[in-house]
Amino acid sequence: MRAYEDGDEVSIRPAERADLLAVVRIENDSFSQPWPYDAFERFLGNPGFLVAQIDGEIAGYIIADVTQQIGRSLGHVKDIAVHADHRGAGIGSALLSRSLGVLAARGAETVKLEVRRSNDGAKRLYREFGFEPLRRVPGYYGDGEDAIVMIRKLG
Repeated sequence: MRAYEDGDEVSIRPAERADLLAVVRIENDSFSQPWPYDAFERFLGNPGFLVAQIDGEIAGYIIADVTQQIGRSLGHVKDIAVHADHRGAGIGSALLSRSLGVLAARGAETVKLEVRRSNDGAKRLYREFGFEPLRRVPGYYGDGEDAIVMIRKLG
């Protein structure tokens, strides 16, 4: 928890089924090609599915997991979004920070993510957390936009 504007507290905790509608609303408002409800439902119980809550309301979420790739544990930040009313207040940073801790605790040596080439705000946030661009993936998104794969070593 940390202090938030107006004295409210931000808490970050594992997502619960009761959070899914709020998470999906934020997803739909944040992305032109949002994940469907059942995609979030599949991640329930995953330690990397976290929500940020302010005064009882869901303000943002992150989904990350760890997979084995060529005998190494790779963390993957799959989705992160903050409600429009709460952007710029450090919630995305708090979610990403907590998520990196979860991934490290689950043995991830490296973390990767994909970001739209045009999403300068997200790329700036990821760079602040030590992510470096690795490569461009042409046409990654359904609308044809390229993704930038960014990567960061843990530990």
